[in-house]
Amino acid sequence: MGWSQHADAFMELNLRAMVTRLPTLLASSFRLAWRADRRAARTVLAAEVGRGLAQAVSLLAVNSVLGRLMGGGEVADRLREAVPALATVAAVMLVAALLRAASTYATGRLEPKVERVATELYLERAAAVELSAIEDEAFHKLLDTAQWGASSARRMIPIATSVVNAGISLIAAAGVLTVLHPALLPLLVTMTLPSAWSALSIARRRYASYHVWVQHVRASRLISSLLTEPGAAPEIRVHGIGPFLLRHFRAMSEAAEAEQTRLARLEARTGLIAAVWTGLATVATYATLGGLLLAGAMALSVAGTAVIAIRTGSANLNRLVLEVNTLHEEALFVGDLQRLYVEAAERAIPVGGAALPEEPREIRFEDVTFTYPGSDARPALSDLTLSVPLGKIVALVGENGSGKTTLVKLLSGLYAPQRGRILWDGVDAATADRHRLAERIAMVAQDFKRWPFTARVNVAIGRASAPLTDERLNESLGQAGAEDVVADLPRGLDTLLARMFSGGHELSGGQRQRLGIARAAYRRGTILVVDEPTAALDARAELEVFEKIRALSGTGQTVILITHRLASVRHADLVHVLDQGRLVESGTPEELLSKGGVYAELYGLQAGQFAAPVPAPETG
Repeated sequence: MGWSQHADAFMELNLRAMVTRLPTLLASSFRLAWRADRRAARTVLAAEVGRGLAQAVSLLAVNSVLGRLMGGGEVADRLREAVPALATVAAVMLVAALLRAASTYATGRLEPKVERVATELYLERAAAVELSAIEDEAFHKLLDTAQWGASSARRMIPIATSVVNAGISLIAAAGVLTVLHPALLPLLVTMTLPSAWSALSIARRRYASYHVWVQHVRASRLISSLLTEPGAAPEIRVHGIGPFLLRHFRAMSEAAEAEQTRLARLEARTGLIAAVWTGLATVATYATLGGLLLAGAMALSVAGTAVIAIRTGSANLNRLVLEVNTLHEEALFVGDLQRLYVEAAERAIPVGGAALPEEPREIRFEDVTFTYPGSDARPALSDLTLSVPLGKIVALVGENGSGKTTLVKLLSGLYAPQRGRILWDGVDAATADRHRLAERIAMVAQDFKRWPFTARVNVAIGRASAPLTDERLNESLGQAGAEDVVADLPRGLDTLLARMFSGGHELSGGQRQRLGIARAAYRRGTILVVDEPTAALDARAELEVFEKIRALSGTGQTVILITHRLASVRHADLVHVLDQGRLVESGTPEELLSKGGVYAELYGLQAGQFAAPVPAPETG
């Protein structure tokens, strides 16, 4: 699965690599934030640096307070002398709170903006590539992996903010300890490394377990959802499947519980080892502090401040280790996203090209050969030569795999042939402006997209760039005979055609096809490609759909009809018969029937299915 490509990323980063890669990771996060919202990015950076400095000032002020309170003289005098330092501590805490609020607000602004910008670039680049790229396995795997990059980019913002804060706070604590006494800095490292090792080990163990068990958990959730799924409910009750599913759910849940128990046992052991290590280091730390106090090398107030600084630094180091590991993993997915940007730009549909004739008379295929990218099978089209006269109804017939759909994909500019040319009155489509070529094509297919929008949008999306007018909409509905479909909808054109949402409505097969034809009519392309439009319809609905398609041809549109129902092409002006990617026959339906070739054979086979059976003779 695409998202698990970097499953071991968390396991690869050790403490040394963490320090080495940290500047690169932070720079990557900052670039994303800068692109999304420069002002917010500056605010976050300034606020986090300010918070770190405030912590250093606060520790020094606390040291001053402790020094005043633990000095000689009357209590009242010591309190009076400590007031300025206490005021400094209070002021620094207030400033730190304000900086934290500013950072939280700016980070909240940045996160959705970063995700939006990254997602928009992802979708924009993905929508602009050639169809061959979308169907390419390697590129599609990159699409799957890169789609996680946008959410990773968003998560990198608060993680990077936390890393900056923890890092600066750690440096501040270390700096204060160094100022107080040089011997205190090694004590910080000695006390914090055990807990950092423990936290990192436990996190890595849980992370590895997650990736091993994620499919198991998903399967368990799937089984539990089946018990409440409306689609499965009838069979569950009639066939008594409930106990069977419950047994599987229980077995899978118990296995997952055993894994959680194993992790808890290891976590307890690791925590105990770290606690013993930390305890010994703590004893050594306090023994060192005691020795410094007894030797007169350190004041009691300095020792108190040192304890606070060591605890603060320890907590920040633990947080830093975990956050940098997480930042590293998220950055890998963002890297995939950036790699997609580059590769998608290289495989994008070209912009510009030669102009097509305003009113071409024919589209001619000359010795066209095409094989789908990555396919080892025979060519989908082989040395194909034929003409498509414009303004006519042209039918493409043949058995499955004969190349009919491939032919119209090449005609529509979705693919380019490896050999041969497709000419629009002498203009090679390979050199033409592909976007202008696509504007001339409208398409109605058996599996055309059911957009999860209103009926109005489902029609008007046929030409989304055109102004949405009632006149054009009503005209398109009339040409498709879809007025009754709209009239039967609960809210007319404003009915949501997405059953999975509240208030959504589901259309029948015939209703969907009529809206599909209305969409094609709304597009007003000069060439209408109709690919198996009635495969799922009953006889009456099929007849109505073909009548509407023939009516569209009367408006001057060229209709290219692909169908297995040969009775439906009897009104075609020209029929091309394909077999294994080659043209075997061409002519009018009457001419082809009279020739007795492939078309006549297929027609006879279909007609024979409707012949009345001859009754068996009665026996006396």
